[in-house]
Amino acid sequence: MPEVVLRGFGWRHAGRKAWAVRGVDLNIQHGERVLLLGPSGAGKSTLLAALAGLLPEDSGEGEGSVTIDGRDPRVRETSGLLFQDPQTQLVMARSGDDVAFGLENRGVPENDIWPRVSDALDRVGFPYPITRPANALSGGEQQRLALAGVLALRPGLLLLDEPTANLDPQGAELVREAIARSLDQDTTLILIEHRVAEALPLVDRAIVLEPGGGVLADGAPEVVFAGHGPSLAGQGIWVPGYQLPQHRAVSRPGDSLVRAESVTVRDRLDEISLAVHAGEVLAMTGPNGVGKSTLALVMGGLLAPGPGRVHAFEDPKPPHRWRAAQLTQRIGSVFQNPEHQFVTAKVADELALGPRRLGRSPAEVTATVDELLERLRLTRLAGANPYTLSGGEARRLSVATALATAPRVLILDEPTFGQDRRTWIDLVALLARLRDEGHGILAVTHDDAFVASLADRVHDLTPAPPLPRRYSAFPSRDWPS
Repeated sequence: MPEVVLRGFGWRHAGRKAWAVRGVDLNIQHGERVLLLGPSGAGKSTLLAALAGLLPEDSGEGEGSVTIDGRDPRVRETSGLLFQDPQTQLVMARSGDDVAFGLENRGVPENDIWPRVSDALDRVGFPYPITRPANALSGGEQQRLALAGVLALRPGLLLLDEPTANLDPQGAELVREAIARSLDQDTTLILIEHRVAEALPLVDRAIVLEPGGGVLADGAPEVVFAGHGPSLAGQGIWVPGYQLPQHRAVSRPGDSLVRAESVTVRDRLDEISLAVHAGEVLAMTGPNGVGKSTLALVMGGLLAPGPGRVHAFEDPKPPHRWRAAQLTQRIGSVFQNPEHQFVTAKVADELALGPRRLGRSPAEVTATVDELLERLRLTRLAGANPYTLSGGEARRLSVATALATAPRVLILDEPTFGQDRRTWIDLVALLARLRDEGHGILAVTHDDAFVASLADRVHDLTPAPPLPRRYSAFPSRDWPS
């Protein structure tokens, strides 16, 4: 019997009119390595959650059937799922304890737990001791830690939802190598990944979900892309080899809008001086953990700097001391985790919140909301709960909420996370238009295509390489007694 069988599978989240995924018929055999593709919002993450047994009946409406080795996924204990957002998967205060948590719940013998924890952390290139607090990690480092927790279980069915989405290129390569090493002959892999070209060596089959229901294409990746390449690219699939548009600035950058002078944040950001100018896109790059997201919070007025100072808009007060209304009119921020900035129960209400607080008229608020819904392909989701959106949809909503108050400066942390090819092109074009209208944009990103397409200037936070050492690149793991 095939390991994974779906027959007419569909799921609709509670409170939603549209189905997240519907009409899916699939057989996936033991040991197959599957790349699951589809436009943003096609239901890929929902399908993985179903295979992991994580769609409780009271959270939505289901149809059809899903079985793994003939059993309900909810009673299966040999599958492992890495979520799109690693913070939803981390449950313990210390990094090593988090990886050990799943092993302890599976009843792994005590003497085997910590060697398996150490091995999993080394596989993903985790650079800290097991005592490192999980909340002290960057988003990319948390992604590696969450993956280590899944790999330590040695699951027979490995379900990975964009495992390299928040990682720098070197970290992403480490993770792909760790996945490859962790796949036994009988391990079944189902992988969602927008970095299609890099993921292809890991898989032997590509399945493309049709928006609105069913399977659009299924087969060997080279056959799927050869037979459906132009159509897939048009629907948003990252088909390898297709070019992306370039957006060069129409004029030279203007005056400085926000400027950091010798800013540091203890244990999070080394001293840096930096300015964002009108009519410019400044890309902030560098490996995970060097303080890029911290700098974004400081420049956005959401975190007080340590030594040093941030100047903005010729105001004598630094941004972190401005009133909330003043800040949102001048500087809009998009966090690395989009859900951290959602505060309402509807997408449309999320977009209306900022303009309403600034005293805009009902007609102005409605016009702003409708325009942003249309420009960022969110119109059909206007009544949806933001917390039920896909990762790509949630990212676009977070960008839209920052734009709703028309700030002169945008601080964006991983703005293209989770986007399919079509929404990526739309989002980059929107940012290019804002840049050419005189807005200043600071984008923290690991997306090389974004940098090549849009950035006018790049500031790389990569630290100087350390002196050569004789011993292992990874710290020793002092296992608990």
